Amino acid sequence: MANIVSFLCVWFWSFVLVSSVVGLEGINGQPSAWLNARATFYGGNQNPSTLGGACGYENTYQAGFGINTAAVSGALFRGGQACGACYQVMCNNRLDRKWCLRRASVTVTATNFCPSNKAGGPPQHHFDMSMPAFFRIARRGNEGIVPVLYRRVACKRRGGVRFTLKGQPNFNMIMISNVGGSGDIKSAWIRGSRTRTWNPMQRNWGANWQTHFDVRAQALSFRVTLVDGKTLEFLNVVPSSWNFGQTFASHNQFS
Repeated sequence: MANIVSFLCVWFWSFVLVSSVVGLEGINGQPSAWLNARATFYGGNQNPSTLGGACGYENTYQAGFGINTAAVSGALFRGGQACGACYQVMCNNRLDRKWCLRRASVTVTATNFCPSNKAGGPPQHHFDMSMPAFFRIARRGNEGIVPVLYRRVACKRRGGVRFTLKGQPNFNMIMISNVGGSGDIKSAWIRGSRTRTWNPMQRNWGANWQTHFDVRAQALSFRVTLVDGKTLEFLNVVPSSWNFGQTFASHNQFS
């Protein structure tokens, strides 16, 4: 499922970084700490719109994320729960003054998985970023790996939450994207206009949620709960005339 990522993503750290904690506003106005990580970038010949990878976003532009995306390591990926989450990343100028752009930062959306360090050891915090995002914080010409600081931030999305219908009659998958707020989904439910009850969906992989009952020829509603506990209902967002492969956007959004 995952696209091939830069081999630099599996480099292990040659030294231990000292934790840096700076209280700043994060999700829901709560203090957020800057944490240490490393960053690399996808190959320059890869179209960032296709880097949906392990999250299942077939096109990150259509999903609402643009080009500022990143694959995240297992320490952050959480089995796909991190898909859609937003991180503010800045190059750590205190550790690398040669290649870091001072005080520059970029907000990226997690859309893929970055393989862990093959040498073993504790999980590393690593971002394998799209090239446009990487060079907003680092100078061109370096070896492609820099120390960074990162923190979780709220996702600011344009338009409503998007629901893409996939699958077949008795096995439906819904890809949920362009989610604001914390961006990462904890649980989701679906309701058909004939069933009239909320049925829980299970995460199939990444941003894809599944249900095993036939919802054809029904208008569909969704309920989504984020990791931060916020819940929204999206009523009749999909008309009964829907077909597999179509995407529908809601009129409401997480903030």
